[in-house]
Amino acid sequence: MQGRLSVWLVKHELVHRSLGFDYQGIETLQIKLEDWHSIVVILYVYGYNYLLSQCAYDEAPGGLLASVYHLTRIKYGVDQPEEVCIKLFAPRSNPRILSVFWVWKSSYF
Repeated sequence: MQGRLSVWLVKHELVHRSLGFDYQGIETLQIKLEDWHSIVVILYVYGYNYLLSQCAYDEAPGGLLASVYHLTRIKYGVDQPEEVCIKLFAPRSNPRILSVFWVWKSSYF
């Protein structure tokens, strides 16, 4: 089952992979590293105006490295903000991911 953001991205022909929903019902998407710059701008314009958290982890010993972004779409007058989780996977040999500080100032990586 695709979530609201995944459906919107498909409608606009933006490449991603739906990873389903977490235990809280938050939609989780995987974005390719080469598409990250464009997707960041699109997500911000779409309304994801707050970076709630960012973390990273090893997917498996010797495997890919994951960077995880929890974004929130905050609207005034709406009690329940919409959240999405974005995951990017980088090879251990070149673990570089474009910083999103220029969009969400709460990120300093």
